[in-house]
Amino acid sequence: MRVLMLLLPLALLLGCQSEAGKTGTVQVRDDLGRSMKIPAHPSRVLALAPSMTEMLFAVADTATIVARVPQDDYPAAVYRKPVVNNYPLDLEKLVLLKPDVVFTIEGITSVDDAKRLQDLGIPVYFQRYRRVEDVFKGIDDVGRLLGRTAQARHLTDSLRQQLRQLTLSAARPAKTPKVLAITWLDPIYCYGQNTLFTNEIRFAGGRNAITETFPQPYPALTREYVLKLNPDVLLGGNFGKLDSTFFKNYPELRRINAYKNRRVFPITGNLMERPGPRVVESVRELQGLLNQAPPKPPIPAR
Repeated sequence: MRVLMLLLPLALLLGCQSEAGKTGTVQVRDDLGRSMKIPAHPSRVLALAPSMTEMLFAVADTATIVARVPQDDYPAAVYRKPVVNNYPLDLEKLVLLKPDVVFTIEGITSVDDAKRLQDLGIPVYFQRYRRVEDVFKGIDDVGRLLGRTAQARHLTDSLRQQLRQLTLSAARPAKTPKVLAITWLDPIYCYGQNTLFTNEIRFAGGRNAITETFPQPYPALTREYVLKLNPDVLLGGNFGKLDSTFFKNYPELRRINAYKNRRVFPITGNLMERPGPRVVESVRELQGLLNQAPPKPPIPAR
């Protein structure tokens, strides 16, 4: 009740200030198909997902970015912004920041939280990504919504060119390696078919070992299922660490090709996890791992 009593006058104040300061609004539709009005020239923005924060810093006038979330760590300038909690959403503090629009991505912010904000006069714009091209489109959309079309297009033109060069330079083996990327070790959660990883690894010269589409983007897999997949490459940690933890817990998985050939590699988490301006850097890292020779000769399965 106390929060509601505080938020109601804040919402009224925010609405009055917004109407006084706007030169007009535009009707837009986000990637979830939700329709909303946002200021034609937003001057106060924030993102509730680290990838979207990276997009804002890459495209927006950084003076317009009014806050960050606790998970933000890139670029370094992000640390100069005040923090607003996103898990759970600190609704009271966010309203006090008076953003013209809040950006987020599917699966990070609940639609219920978005509706609560929009009921208080703060539009929430969702993005959704399944392909690398969706990330480029997302950057262009942010530029269009913030009146920074030229800046965004310059960035996405450069990223598309880098991706083309990477694709052309990729060494294509006779057999495309099956790659399993793990997000959690116990239980075993992996990047599913319906994630950006599937498209990224294809550009890098491999393919997602998971071909079945699960309802969850990051499905939990049984050890029997992983054995059946028999990935050629396993991503999620260095060989020595996983040999003493993951493979110790699941000794039968030492029969997969990735283990037998020591093609088990760590990845940079905030590249793989974030569909932002560094997406091509993520593809480049994946390509380097696929082209990396095993550190030692193959060892027999135990």
